Amino acid sequence: MVITDEKTFRDVEKEGFRRYSRALRPEFIIPSRVTISRDCLALFEAEKQKLKRVIKTQRVCLTTDTWSSNQNLNYMCLTAHWIDNEWILHKRILNLCTIANHKGETIGQAIEGCLKGWGIHKIFTITVDNASTNDSAIKYIVRRSKNTGGTVLKHEFLHLRCSAHILNLILQEGMKELDDSVIKIRNAVRYVRSSPARLLIFKSCIEMEKIKFKGLVGLDVETRWNSTYVMLRAAEQFEKAFARMTDEDSKYLGYFNGEGKKKNKLLGPPMDDDFDKARCLLKFLELFYMVTLKFSSTLSVTSNLFFHELIALQDEMVHLSSSDDAMLRDMSIRMMSKFMKYWVNVENLNPLLYVAVVLDPRYKLRYVKYCFEDLYNEAHAKQLTNNVEKVLNRLYDQYLVDSGSSGKEKGVVSEGGSDSTTSFVGAEKDPAKLRQLRFARAMEEKDSSGGKSECAKYLAEPCEKLKDEFDILLWWKVNSSIYPILAQVARDVLVVPVSTVASESTFSTSGRIVDPSRTSLAPRMVEALVCTQNWLRSKPLINDSEAVPLDALSDPNEDQANGNVLIFLSYFLTLTTFHFEVANHFPFLPDFLDSSPFILTEDDGLIIDA
Repeated sequence: MVITDEKTFRDVEKEGFRRYSRALRPEFIIPSRVTISRDCLALFEAEKQKLKRVIKTQRVCLTTDTWSSNQNLNYMCLTAHWIDNEWILHKRILNLCTIANHKGETIGQAIEGCLKGWGIHKIFTITVDNASTNDSAIKYIVRRSKNTGGTVLKHEFLHLRCSAHILNLILQEGMKELDDSVIKIRNAVRYVRSSPARLLIFKSCIEMEKIKFKGLVGLDVETRWNSTYVMLRAAEQFEKAFARMTDEDSKYLGYFNGEGKKKNKLLGPPMDDDFDKARCLLKFLELFYMVTLKFSSTLSVTSNLFFHELIALQDEMVHLSSSDDAMLRDMSIRMMSKFMKYWVNVENLNPLLYVAVVLDPRYKLRYVKYCFEDLYNEAHAKQLTNNVEKVLNRLYDQYLVDSGSSGKEKGVVSEGGSDSTTSFVGAEKDPAKLRQLRFARAMEEKDSSGGKSECAKYLAEPCEKLKDEFDILLWWKVNSSIYPILAQVARDVLVVPVSTVASESTFSTSGRIVDPSRTSLAPRMVEALVCTQNWLRSKPLINDSEAVPLDALSDPNEDQANGNVLIFLSYFLTLTTFHFEVANHFPFLPDFLDSSPFILTEDDGLIIDA
């Protein structure tokens, strides 16, 4: 409760909790806050060891973020993302540690220390905000680990910029100079929210106009575009109520004319054409709002969505840059400059985001090629398509070599279905042996599949039908026996997070600040509470090493015998529990209960005091 519901340690000593506990179980001894804090640390260590056993065998993608607490402590949060052997997506906060400063070298050293503590050696990508310090941190990690085992293409594609952060920068550029219509609506909202009396009049106007809309208007934060979107979305529903304010509130018009304490005239009140412009802006902002939420999802795969949303955003901005509406046209032009800086030059994007689309069986390489041909000239589109295919083949070759050097141990099945693999000890360190290994694996593939690699076979197969309810992880789980090596590539590429923040804190850093009730705690305790909460709320982990093999299962006769024993134990424990409860709540019952041959008493030492 303290961890999952973010209660303070003192809550266990409050009278309300004590009364509740005594009513629920009078014999329960309520621990002190010191005991609770120790138990939280013990639970943290126990859960950490469970997670450590699982995660050290996985190749993970990381997201990291830094910020300052209310006590001016610099925190770094490191989160791991991976897809397990059952094709289940997992996300776990690994560390919430303090750092000396926000310099790139410091962040890089902190990440390195956290990974060593967890025993993680296989990293695929690190998603970070678009800041120069993060660029330095990634360079540090690449320099320190590019030649270690488990590295993919020497960390060539390790660095991924947070798409939600870049999208926020693009929108902020567009919202710098808002149209007068938006300012008029903002002033009207500020008026009705400035006092309880004015808000009461506004509510009566809503009732008179019979407007059915849950909630009220709220004033936006001018530096946060999403709050402006939310304000306009609510305000346009109350257009008639704002119009009626002119008749119902005598001070409403005077507020805009500079009457009262503030002598400055304000833009407003908003008229019909102002709300019409607001609706046009809403349609534009809604696209960005929904894309940001998609990018920030932590419960589903996002890497295969990026390319689709990128194309949609580009099409929308190109369309609006020639709009008759001056406000939308000017906004689009300003935003397009930022968009081109970060995303239009596709060579600057991490190519894994294109590979993720290719590994979506609904689209594959032909969709990427189609989009490139639609956006660029033929020669450039062909070059870009070839680059994406080249990256996919390079990844496949690396995983092919890795499976060849350890395939027997892991039971990796080759494309043709044979479990015989060629293995050279230390091949990754010897170029000659590595070349021999690649040749041997190529010959195996040629013999078993008529010269076609898994990549070629996959790309040659027809695409799956386009449908919204498509489980891409389930598809790869089912087809992993057909494309065993390519499935390993897909498992790592699809898990790549395109954003560093979850949906609930996408638009504000306030969601990332440590809870005020915990700011006085030691950093070690803060980390224990935050991490353990995340672990307890997440999907259960499957440790492959603890899975029971099929040949280890008992025979039916043993199962029947064990079943009889379990039935007896179940009956036995039921009677024991029944006796314990009855003895506590109904002490006046006859003493014959204690003479039953199947009932133990507390004197037998087998009933544990709760």
